[in-house]
Amino acid sequence: MHSLPLLDVAIIVLYLIAMILVGVWFSRKNKSSEQFTKASGMIPGWAVGISLYATFLSSNTFLGVPGKAFGSNWNALVFSLSMPLAAWVAVKYFVPFYRTSGGVSAYSHLEHRFGAWARTYAMVCFLLTQLARMGSIFFGIALSLQALTGYDMTTIMMVTGICIVVYTVMGGIEAVIWTEVVQGVLLTFGGLLILYLIITNVDGGVSKIIDIGMRDKKFSLGTLDLDFVRPSFWVILLYGFFINLNNFGMDQNYVQRYHAATSAKEAAKSVWLCVRLYIPISLLFFIIGAGLYAYYVQHPELTDTIRLQAAAERLPSGASQDEVVALSNTLKAEDYGDKVMPHFMVSKVPLGLLGLVISAIMAAAMSTISSGMNASATVFTEDIYKRYIHPSSTNKQALRVLFIATAVFGVLGIITGISMIGVKSILDVWWELSGIFAGGMLGLFLLGIISKKAGNSDAVIAVIVGVLAILWMTFSYLVPGEYSYLRYPLHANMIIVVGTLVISLVGSLLANLRKR
Repeated sequence: MHSLPLLDVAIIVLYLIAMILVGVWFSRKNKSSEQFTKASGMIPGWAVGISLYATFLSSNTFLGVPGKAFGSNWNALVFSLSMPLAAWVAVKYFVPFYRTSGGVSAYSHLEHRFGAWARTYAMVCFLLTQLARMGSIFFGIALSLQALTGYDMTTIMMVTGICIVVYTVMGGIEAVIWTEVVQGVLLTFGGLLILYLIITNVDGGVSKIIDIGMRDKKFSLGTLDLDFVRPSFWVILLYGFFINLNNFGMDQNYVQRYHAATSAKEAAKSVWLCVRLYIPISLLFFIIGAGLYAYYVQHPELTDTIRLQAAAERLPSGASQDEVVALSNTLKAEDYGDKVMPHFMVSKVPLGLLGLVISAIMAAAMSTISSGMNASATVFTEDIYKRYIHPSSTNKQALRVLFIATAVFGVLGIITGISMIGVKSILDVWWELSGIFAGGMLGLFLLGIISKKAGNSDAVIAVIVGVLAILWMTFSYLVPGEYSYLRYPLHANMIIVVGTLVISLVGSLLANLRKR
């Protein structure tokens, strides 16, 4: 870390060592698969709630949200505003269901409802979603640390990935939850510190940030027109509701924490605590984005530097300076928004505090990635290993598979992150991929709840129709121009909405027709 002061390097190293030591400490308890996956149901609700909050607050939030607010407006904040309704549905229906079902896997009950294929299908969708999530977060942390340290992104992903793998494999879900409590506090502190530094560096302070934001419409939540082609208020609201319903309702990361809580009541409290923490803190990061926009409006020469850097990264290594300048002149704010926060941190965060802020960004990444690794390993062990490979496995064998699977999914997450190098917006990539993978899974789950009449054959046909619809919506942009009328006309964030509704409604309709 040659470009960082020694004090900041020491803080980051100490933080990484502390996280590994947490894994070592909790490794003494991991004598059974139940302890590794559910912490034997002994975690208090407030800790589970902060852990859920930290899982939401990934490095995508720390870097992607300010970058999105810098490049466009507060339209993406509507995603957070959809959380209370999704949380209400989860607390009323999903939390009691999972606490009474007993199975640690979120998808085992689908086999009882529709057959083994349904469980396998949902499990595959979840694992793909987790790989996309972990990859986008690895990419986000590497993007930030590259600007701060000078190391290449691949090296950063591998080093941070190894640290995450070590403490997650050793500590299990209990280590993940308690480290997420610390990481959630650290991340919140980092966000508040960044906001304070922005306000003190903008000439005119808060009032000037508001003036510039109002002038350039940075506080807009999107058009209220019923427009589903552009990212309107309603598109993001619908997308946020379905994604958050998927998160709270059938994402293994969250379902596992419901089981880790001491009771169903404590699990329900944890969901509401997560919502109460996340909404104001997500607003904080949108305010940071607006503040960064005002700061760089006042310092256009710094904006030119960032734009040149973004252009250089998009061109081959042998590109001339004239080519870099020509490309930089064509870039818009949304094309380099993700690079603004790291640039500000390098230039304005004082000695010692920079190490804390970098640790906060790493905490954001590590909390979500470790959750994804643990949940993915649990799903693999419960829904693949115990179901198909070794149904009569002993507790010791299952625990060994959990260790190995956790490490494997960590490596796959790193590989996915490396493959994302060069994308325009972290937040956009994650939103699009999660919408594609989660839509079919949520649709099938809702079909099982909404329609008591729906049977195996109804669900099979509904999923086939839904998957075909999702594939068409995702890849129809490849249709040649002369057949443009065959392209999907709505915004990409509507894929999860349409895909979910197609599966649940088609299945319900078939069940009713068959009944008649």
